[in-house]
Amino acid sequence: MTIAGTARSFEEHVFIPDAETTRSYRNALGAFPTGVTVVTAQTDAGPIGMTVNSFASVSLDPPLVLWSPAKSSSRHALFTSAGHFTIHVLSAEQTALSSRFTRGGQGFADLGWERNVEGAPIIPGTLARFECEQQSVYDAGDHSLVIGRVLRVGLRDGDPLCFARGGFGRFESHS
Repeated sequence: MTIAGTARSFEEHVFIPDAETTRSYRNALGAFPTGVTVVTAQTDAGPIGMTVNSFASVSLDPPLVLWSPAKSSSRHALFTSAGHFTIHVLSAEQTALSSRFTRGGQGFADLGWERNVEGAPIIPGTLARFECEQQSVYDAGDHSLVIGRVLRVGLRDGDPLCFARGGFGRFESHS
């Protein structure tokens, strides 16, 4: 295949996403690098957290963000019913922190953390932090879209932790 206006050619695998092409679909999604976040909330049983790369800005005015928990997660109902949550953007040095909040990870065990005014857990030292009040939750196939109104933001200098093609890396900014 040749792109109009270029002499460059490449092979492209075109497919319809379905049950038989799930791996190819995941590979295509993995070609888009994302940041890595840990979303936290408070429950009656204590703090919970989840490593998430489905985070995006929705609106500047009002300040809204979204994230997307899988319905198959054992913590899905706890997160979608939380009135407040915190999204922590991880720095390039925080791969171990991201692992704490994956399936089977240590979570909050032996981790220093605090609560914000609304009671949501805060993990100090992350690259950025968005303290949110839940605005709405939408059905989105095998996930939910959780929209949060940003109440406060924490920010520090550093390079972000990135995820692409199944692995972690870094994006170094040259400012």
